[in-house]
Amino acid sequence: MAAPRNVVVETGRLMKDEETADDSPTSKKPKVDGRFPVTGWEFTVALSVVLVFVTGLFCIYLTMPVAEYGKLKVPRSISDLRLLKDDLGTYASIYPTKFILGYCSTYIFMQTFMIPGTIFMSLLAGALFGVKGIFLVVFNATAGASSCFFLSKLIGRPIVLWLWPEKLKLFQAEIAKRGDKLLNYMLFLRITPTLPNLFINLASPIVDIPFHVFFLATVVGLIPASYITVRAGLALGELKSIKDLYDLKTLTVLFLIGSISILPTVLKRKRIYE
Repeated sequence: MAAPRNVVVETGRLMKDEETADDSPTSKKPKVDGRFPVTGWEFTVALSVVLVFVTGLFCIYLTMPVAEYGKLKVPRSISDLRLLKDDLGTYASIYPTKFILGYCSTYIFMQTFMIPGTIFMSLLAGALFGVKGIFLVVFNATAGASSCFFLSKLIGRPIVLWLWPEKLKLFQAEIAKRGDKLLNYMLFLRITPTLPNLFINLASPIVDIPFHVFFLATVVGLIPASYITVRAGLALGELKSIKDLYDLKTLTVLFLIGSISILPTVLKRKRIYE
């Protein structure tokens, strides 16, 4: 009669162990509710960063001639961009240093806090600076993406889990499979429109992508798209819509360039199977 008692005792222990495992921090899943998942101190940190950027932009604003104040506007359409280019063209040629400082601060601020409209800023660089605008766009896009990376590392985890829980799981699984070819994969993602840059910037620190890999992939991977955008800015008068930037031909070229970046991984796998 002792055997059944042992079975009962062992079963009870197993049930208790399972309950304990469910209560462990590693097994808990984030609770998703309707509230915005940012704590008070995280909100304070984000607000402090915003205030630093806003203060810098305000100081630059004060150094501009009074006549230019009414012309400052973040473009939201091609027509807005044409007007802004005409209004700021003279100022940019007379005060290039002040203009570039204000342009860079605005671009990085928008990129850091995921404010839509940076594509218009890239077009503006092409319209005002020509091909040299590529360096300006790549610098600002990389600096803004890096700022977004560190901000997300500090307070982004609950936000990303709240916005894209399933997409984050898939992204983490893909990153785990890459190993020493992670840079090639990140280059592919940056060059091609496979994943939005917004998601890549926010999710990368959460899935433990090293910053040097993120940085190199961003610097190199954004060059093709920056070239396309800046070149379109040179012919701003012919551009009718943002959709014209990424037609089938352009997307095909981007995917071909992106495929070159993952070619070493494909060749390595082929050697392994052989």
